[in-house]
Amino acid sequence: MSNPANRSQATGSLAFISRFFAAEAAGGLVLMGAALAALIVANSPLAAAYFATLHFKLAGLSVEHWINDGLMAVFFMLVGLEIKREMLVGQLASWSQRALPGFAALGGMLVPALIYVAFNADNPQTLGGWAIPAATDIAFALGVLSLLGKRVPVSLKIFLSALAILDDLGAVVIIALFYTSGLSVPMLLAAVGVVVLLVLLNRSGVKRLLPYLLLGAVLWFCMLQSGIHATLAGVILALCIPLGDPDAPGRSPLQFLEEKLHPWVAFAVVPIFGFANAGVALGGIRPADLLDPVPLGVALGLLVGKQVGIFALAVLAIRAGLARLPEGSSWLQLYGVAALCGIGFTMSLFIGALAFPGSPHLIDEVKVGVLMGSILAALLGVVILRRAGRTTG
Repeated sequence: MSNPANRSQATGSLAFISRFFAAEAAGGLVLMGAALAALIVANSPLAAAYFATLHFKLAGLSVEHWINDGLMAVFFMLVGLEIKREMLVGQLASWSQRALPGFAALGGMLVPALIYVAFNADNPQTLGGWAIPAATDIAFALGVLSLLGKRVPVSLKIFLSALAILDDLGAVVIIALFYTSGLSVPMLLAAVGVVVLLVLLNRSGVKRLLPYLLLGAVLWFCMLQSGIHATLAGVILALCIPLGDPDAPGRSPLQFLEEKLHPWVAFAVVPIFGFANAGVALGGIRPADLLDPVPLGVALGLLVGKQVGIFALAVLAIRAGLARLPEGSSWLQLYGVAALCGIGFTMSLFIGALAFPGSPHLIDEVKVGVLMGSILAALLGVVILRRAGRTTG
């Protein structure tokens, strides 16, 4: 006879997963609309007003800067909350659960980066964008998966989510290690002091969110001034938020904050970022420009590198007995999800802006490469998964 407590815990977990998928998928569809709107506006009579608004200064920073450094800190905080929850009590809580998405995420970051490097090895100016095609956009990918309905088993959606979360963790580490410049030691020490206070709050058992959020705002300012990208403050803050008891309703500060932030990030923060960063004037781009090293390296890194890296490392892990094929799925469906992971919109655009600051032409090339690679990966993934669904159905 099953334990009622276990049944309750399983029901609560399934309900949370269902809400998560629903919000991510719907948010992905909104993000698609925002990206399309940005492209339309940037190539319409409203283009001058669009770009002027993004460069308009508010309190010393441009609107685009506030979006990319301010609003995206909230996005990164949600990423941090998801990473911590999944590592402690979620789909990544044990080594056996981490094996398949872990190997897949590793392959999905290494191979795209190598493809980009192969096209840009002779150009030191563009080589710094090697990490651009290494990221998967979970909202966009789940948004596309939602269009396929029940053709895709829930186990594959969980695999995609776990892979994307580990992928985001890798992107956070890359940003921290490779995209910092001009460090200010006094502000860096101040940031360290704030982190110490956050850890002390956690160790002292403080569960009220307000002290954490206030210190988080101070941490964001210190990191903004330190030379380390300010959005990482969101991840650090998230990792200091106490999990508490996730099975007791209303008693997990981390889960409460995650559930409150999720709709705002999915339906406001990420679409605003997409609208502000996807706009590129296509009139000045010639067909030959699509074969330049940056757009070609990014597009092929996403389209080819992601599917090859993810599927190859996943097969290796499964054949070696370190992991199992997701329940109820086929090899073709796994390959379809690997192809879908080539949608690298949000994080890829974000890393592109960090890789080429002050170079609008290269940033436009990144946008073109990301759009090409992501659209083609989405179409390929849908075709494969539709075929796989008919085969297994």
